[in-house]
Amino acid sequence: MLLAGLLTAHVALAQIPSESWPPKPPVIPPWVKVTRDLSYGTHPRQVLNILQPTEAARSLRPAAIVIHGGGWIGGTRDWVAEHVCLRFVEIGFVVANVEYRVAPAATAPAAVEDVLLAAAWFKQNARRFGADPRRLVVTGDSAGGHLALMVGLTPKSAGLGPDVRVGAVVNFFGITDVNDQLHGPNQRNYTVQWVPEQPDREALARRVSPLTYARKGAPPVLSIHGTADPSVPYQHAVQLTERLNAAGATAALITVAGGSHGFSKNLTDEIYERYVWPFLRNAGILKGPDPQAKNAERANSALLTCGPPPRCKFAGR
Repeated sequence: MLLAGLLTAHVALAQIPSESWPPKPPVIPPWVKVTRDLSYGTHPRQVLNILQPTEAARSLRPAAIVIHGGGWIGGTRDWVAEHVCLRFVEIGFVVANVEYRVAPAATAPAAVEDVLLAAAWFKQNARRFGADPRRLVVTGDSAGGHLALMVGLTPKSAGLGPDVRVGAVVNFFGITDVNDQLHGPNQRNYTVQWVPEQPDREALARRVSPLTYARKGAPPVLSIHGTADPSVPYQHAVQLTERLNAAGATAALITVAGGSHGFSKNLTDEIYERYVWPFLRNAGILKGPDPQAKNAERANSALLTCGPPPRCKFAGR
């Protein structure tokens, strides 16, 4: 399929639509209840917000952890509150919107340790907010996509934090091989700041790379990545998807031909309707028919038939 009309977004604001730059304080509608600044650790940045529908539910709701991007050197949960968290709340999720420590004050592996702690806290406290900890997805974009993958893939043996079992991971153009961005043509300043010069630097980079933990038994992973991404090479998503499938895990890659590091709101909406929501139904996190999914049957078919490795071409408008 051919792609037309892609718009780009700022490197650190990947899921904020390009037409919404610069970012403004999030506007939270009255049908959303927000519980702010819940501490999952002792550092001032180790906090999260809970967003949930104000309408009472008859049963436990699905749960989502949302992790903002910013190259591990910046960013804030406010960046993703309106453009990511609300789309999950709108279809019934309870969402944990996570803040974490960033460089240069806190270099690797601090951000990974923080999101693992936050995920464990949310799982332990999910029922307090009417969420089902067994139906939990973690998602993020760019560095947030990397951290979402680390939550889903990191075993306790890595020594980075608790072993958090999640039901699925949705990764928007996240870094999967940190070493690749420390040297050579793909070197990025934000990665160099997050993993500065030190003894055993490459070993640390491998330790905080999702590729290291691709294995059988991992949760289902859906990656969305543009082939013209100037910040995180498209090959990062390809390698992770291939390695997960080779290990016997379930992984799919939605390839946005010509896509940059971020998409327009219309294109992002279409990706969620055609691929993300059906993927979460396949994973057992969403239940029942989705009135917003215009192409649910087609999307389910695409995710099930485009492998190995699953690599679905996406035609945006």
